Amino acid sequence: MERKPRRFSVGRVLVLAAVAVFASNVWAANTEKVVHSFTGGNDGIDPASTLAQDPAGNLYGTTVSGGTGTLCTNGCGTVFELSPLAGGEWKESVLYSFTGGSDGKNPYGGVTLDSKGDLYGTTVSGGSGGTCSGDGCGVVFLLSKSGKRWVETVIYNFTGGKDGFGPGGAVVFDSAGNLYGTTPDGGNLDKCDGQGCGVVYQISPVGGGGWKQTVLHTFTGGADGAVGSLGPLLVDKAGNVFGVAELGGDPSCQCGTVFKLTAVAGKWKFKTLYAFKGTPQTGFPYGGVISDSKGNLYGTTYYGGANGAGSVFKLTRSAGKSTESVLYSFTGGSDGGSPTATLTFDAEGNLYGTTSAGGDSNGDGVVFKLTPKSGDKWTESVMHQFGRKGDGANPYYALVRDKAGVLFGTTAIGGGSGQGVVFQITP
Repeated sequence: MERKPRRFSVGRVLVLAAVAVFASNVWAANTEKVVHSFTGGNDGIDPASTLAQDPAGNLYGTTVSGGTGTLCTNGCGTVFELSPLAGGEWKESVLYSFTGGSDGKNPYGGVTLDSKGDLYGTTVSGGSGGTCSGDGCGVVFLLSKSGKRWVETVIYNFTGGKDGFGPGGAVVFDSAGNLYGTTPDGGNLDKCDGQGCGVVYQISPVGGGGWKQTVLHTFTGGADGAVGSLGPLLVDKAGNVFGVAELGGDPSCQCGTVFKLTAVAGKWKFKTLYAFKGTPQTGFPYGGVISDSKGNLYGTTYYGGANGAGSVFKLTRSAGKSTESVLYSFTGGSDGGSPTATLTFDAEGNLYGTTSAGGDSNGDGVVFKLTPKSGDKWTESVMHQFGRKGDGANPYYALVRDKAGVLFGTTAIGGGSGQGVVFQITP
């Protein structure tokens, strides 16, 4: 039976009923600048990507389409670099164009840097591990520099079975050099309409430059959740792995879960920390979670909140229990709505993120800042509303913050050619 990867999963769930506003928003004065506007050609199309930044200030990301690959209409995707130049300008270079064959096809989520400057990422299709949607089931890849060229190596081919398939998010490292990620599909193919509900996986280096994949958890669609998210996992200093599942959990809602995986005596123990309840609380998380110094977790949900337009939540962890609180409920108006991005902290404890909708009258999305007040009361400031000429539209992924506090991100569409942009926000 042919299996089709879900890829981007927003839209598979229903909007929840609106109730009351939880908090108000204010405007902040910030400057947005387009760093690169994709042309729809060899430089790429649709940068559905969180950006990574190296110590020299270069930015790295992926585009879903575009590039020079001839096996795909409009190209099979790219990995790109943006290098800062004098005068505040930037230069874009395509490091690799996917061919759509055994090397993979359509990367989502961006790349992760290791200490040597090598790049790691995933593609939702392509590869040689199995047949999904008429081609491969996706890969995990390594991009390393050899002289002046970048060389791609596939370190794992998904097969479309128990190992999962269609990975649509970034991978993350632990301190031992192992990689972790999720898939939205595969695992137990008797679940989730025969597609499987996805898996959490680890890829570990072995002798001779090889890699081994291990499935840490197979989602069932029940209390544990279903569908690995488009956001990255979080690995803490102790090696525990945290993440969200987009669906499953509470049987009355199926609004997703927050989970933890702990290595115990060579095996991995899975625990559901919280099952989302839906409006007026929160529901359907698509981005990953981040942690503060106390181990509390923070994230966003696409739906739910007091108005059904999404939320920012906090999960307080104490004495083995997790308590959820809504820090902000989006209205879907000028303050934004339907966030899918993982959040970003600054040194003062403020949170930054994007919403995929809301903002201007066309719903082009916003960049926002949340400032803590007292307890779990936070104030939202809109740093930028998208929809102005050429500035991009519909940001889906997390922001990256440099040492000077400048924020960088991507939009899926918009820009001079309508194919997406990389932007910066200077507070």
